[in-house]
Amino acid sequence: MTTSPRTERRSALPLPLADQTVFSFRFTPSPRGARLARRLASCQMDAWGWRYGTPAHDSVELIVGELAANAVTHGRVPGRDAELRLSREDGGHVRIEVSDARGERLPEARDAGSEEDGGRGLLLVAALAEEWGTAPRPGAPGKTVWAVVSAAPVGG
Repeated sequence: MTTSPRTERRSALPLPLADQTVFSFRFTPSPRGARLARRLASCQMDAWGWRYGTPAHDSVELIVGELAANAVTHGRVPGRDAELRLSREDGGHVRIEVSDARGERLPEARDAGSEEDGGRGLLLVAALAEEWGTAPRPGAPGKTVWAVVSAAPVGG
């Protein structure tokens, strides 16, 4: 039995495409969702021409991994997705935004010498990004944690 084209289900996943300047993806607030967000960010960076192993690619992948992990660990609200948004900006920058539904829980970086568990991933974000911060989530409850990474022009 064959399925007609009308009944085929299309994938809900966005495809990393070289010609799009913005990549957006909603993911479940789970470790699996965070891993998928990191992997898709990696694929999108490669599609944009920043190949695996380049400083821009690796920085974006690591920052997305940290912010997505924080979103699913500290920003999880049952039944509410998190969202990843990557923007390729003029001047050789990539903007990363990870949004979750917990606006009252803002990220807090701890000193490297702190005795407390956790909180050091944001030190990595601060080290790799030109700048980073938080903002209220536009059009929805929660917050967006963003970072801007300098990315040398592709081919340059």
